Amino acid sequence: MKEFLSHQSIPFREIDVSRDPAAAAEMVRISGQQGVPVTTVDGQTIVGYDQAALEQLLSKARRPHLGAAVADVRGVYVGRVTPGSVAAQGGLQAGDIILRVGDQVMTHTGDLERVLAKLTSGEAIILSYLRAGQEHRTSILF
Repeated sequence: MKEFLSHQSIPFREIDVSRDPAAAAEMVRISGQQGVPVTTVDGQTIVGYDQAALEQLLSKARRPHLGAAVADVRGVYVGRVTPGSVAAQGGLQAGDIILRVGDQVMTHTGDLERVLAKLTSGEAIILSYLRAGQEHRTSILF
């Protein structure tokens, strides 16, 4: 294992494909490769030891994720909510429009990304959103 991974506290699952033919077939399907290491993080695949790509994916994995597909409207439009994500736990639904996160007004997805980038795991925020013309608030714990 590379040293840059040794101090990380990111959960992972290592699969010995020599003992699991189904897992081996899945890695070949994902990567198109046999006999090389394959790493997947949030659906993105890295084949081999591409340290720069691995570091980039791992840095994204450490940041809090809302778990919702969003777009710009009079706030930030929620297009999809990932089951089990903090967005789902906070009660967000597809079609909601995020108006504020904490005291920050959301006018586009970049606003949301900037606020999320400053959060740490275990931090809670109050999120205001619009659903069917009614404004709601929810507390979300990252």
